[in-house]
Amino acid sequence: MTRRLNILIVMADQLTPSALPIHGGPAKAPHLEALATKGVIFDAAYCNSPLCSPSRACFMSGRLPSRTGAYDNAAEFRSDIPTFAHHLRLAGYRTVLAGKMHFCGADQLHGFEQRLTTDIYPADFGWTPDWDHPHARPSWYHDMSSVTDAGLCVRSNQIDFDEEVAFAAERVIYDHVRGTDERPLCLVVSLTHPHDPFAIPERWWKLYREDDIPLPRIPLRRAALHPHEKRLWHVCDMDAVAISQDDVRRARHAYYGAISYVDDHLGRLMHALRATGLSQESLVLVTSDHGEMLGERGFWYKMSFFENACRVPLLAHGPGFAPRRVAAAVSLVDILPTLVEIGRDGASPPMLDLDGRSLVPHLAGSSGHDEVLGEYLAEGSIAPIVMIRRGRYKFVFSPPDPDQLYDLVVDPDEITNLAEMPAQQELRASLRDEVARRWDLVALDRAVRESQRRRHLVASALSIGRLSPWDYHPSRDASHEYIRNHMPLDALEARARFPAVKRAPE
Repeated sequence: MTRRLNILIVMADQLTPSALPIHGGPAKAPHLEALATKGVIFDAAYCNSPLCSPSRACFMSGRLPSRTGAYDNAAEFRSDIPTFAHHLRLAGYRTVLAGKMHFCGADQLHGFEQRLTTDIYPADFGWTPDWDHPHARPSWYHDMSSVTDAGLCVRSNQIDFDEEVAFAAERVIYDHVRGTDERPLCLVVSLTHPHDPFAIPERWWKLYREDDIPLPRIPLRRAALHPHEKRLWHVCDMDAVAISQDDVRRARHAYYGAISYVDDHLGRLMHALRATGLSQESLVLVTSDHGEMLGERGFWYKMSFFENACRVPLLAHGPGFAPRRVAAAVSLVDILPTLVEIGRDGASPPMLDLDGRSLVPHLAGSSGHDEVLGEYLAEGSIAPIVMIRRGRYKFVFSPPDPDQLYDLVVDPDEITNLAEMPAQQELRASLRDEVARRWDLVALDRAVRESQRRRHLVASALSIGRLSPWDYHPSRDASHEYIRNHMPLDALEARARFPAVKRAPE
């Protein structure tokens, strides 16, 4: 590196790569495609836990949920866990967050010195799963209304949120070049689309013809469901309604429209970088927290280690990185060591004790790692579920369930489970041994259950009497915005205008 790059990270929510045009999908995302023509595309990028909050904790910390305790969507992300925002701040960066990060607990910054918006999701323990009662379906969890009610909308909760996020993020880019802070900027912009519910305004719906919306390729095989799939079927209340082909097509139609909506915001941010002269000195990363099953295998949402649920897009664009595609398996825990290495201008990073590894070798075109570890410890599971993805194989293990082993080269749709096939027993035994070396699943199971019990007790207690919420409240001092009498008008207007006016000498 010859100079320290600004960093812009755009994170979508529940965005599966299979829908994107850069991976052969039907969604229209011209701004993403333009960025990809000069960027590095990771064709096998994964989340480490296919659920919002634990995945984002992995992304921020470079550590798996078993290391952070951020097991599910209501588990606290502890304040003493360093994030890339902490590391970049120590390295001299200005760190800013706009949008969703689903931090649970009282700390709603985790190293960001500025947060521009609140979160769309609650920060408390109200959504804590309960492994002690595996047959009780949580009333607050996904059901199939996102699919049966899919279609057009004029406005939605998510549109309100993402409009605020995009405006705040765009504005901070302009504020950065108009201000006096000479530190490089790290800006994370986290949108909530295309996460369900699947509803999108007409402008983006009309980008797609109904006949162009493909139906799922992998059918539901109800009689052959894996036990974890059966539990997900129950936890999402999928027997409550019949899903028609029209429902599926409408939900997919709205989902693709939501991808185009996200892409428009990406284009808006890229325009701001170009207009301010920052585009040639910025690293841009585009990714998501997890995927979306989108009706494949009859399932929706995430919560499993099937490809549509746990793969994520990952695109990197910046000076010094030649366009290429990377086939090696990488994951969100790799983001922290990557940013630390880039943010420290290639200097040796501090001792990090991470589960992730830097992607800089991949970005530079040399060989890098090809391995992903995953953990799922939330709704629909009754014990830890772990995953190893290396080379052509994916292995999924949970003590109460049958093993799953897939060859993703010959079987990318994961139709044939090789775990019981005689020819694969040596590989299966090796992977089982590796699971036993990497994880103490008995201790992890105990830790998850104890965490759930504590949080249920705390949540019950805090619901009584006066409520003191942890949700982030953005601070704003309107006395220093726009035009005020205590600020010299000429100096204020000159400072706010970009580019600055060049005055003729008197």
